[in-house]
Amino acid sequence: MLYLASDHAGFQLKTKIIEYLKRKGIDFNDLGTNSNERTDFPKYAKLLTDAVAQNESNRGILICGTGIGMSIAANRNPKIRAGLCKNKKTANLARQHNNINVLVLAGRGTRFNSAKNMVDVFLTTEALGGVYAERMAAIDLKNIKD
Repeated sequence: MLYLASDHAGFQLKTKIIEYLKRKGIDFNDLGTNSNERTDFPKYAKLLTDAVAQNESNRGILICGTGIGMSIAANRNPKIRAGLCKNKKTANLARQHNNINVLVLAGRGTRFNSAKNMVDVFLTTEALGGVYAERMAAIDLKNIKD
């Protein structure tokens, strides 16, 4: 399942992405927020990461003003690999090399066309595995070899 969540600063971009996903016939679950009234991003990061972490095939999209806060909050969950992406290329590399399961976008400063391209790449690109999977395993610092 694909999950989406945003704070108030990401609400407008999230709304456009939702319409895009509907047009493409992609199933998703919107976890909020449901307006552009001020709210705190950690609440929505937790809702989404808890949902994504329930099944390895789940993925998520988080959006806040800069994407930085959502990235920090999401990556607190050890089952989450959230990546803040700025364009199609970084989304592709984040999927291939880092096997991200949560795409993070900046609501302020990301144009919809760019966001749409990143979402497409996020949903269709497979992780490369191999040395990249070994590096992801090493993120747990006790697994790093000197």
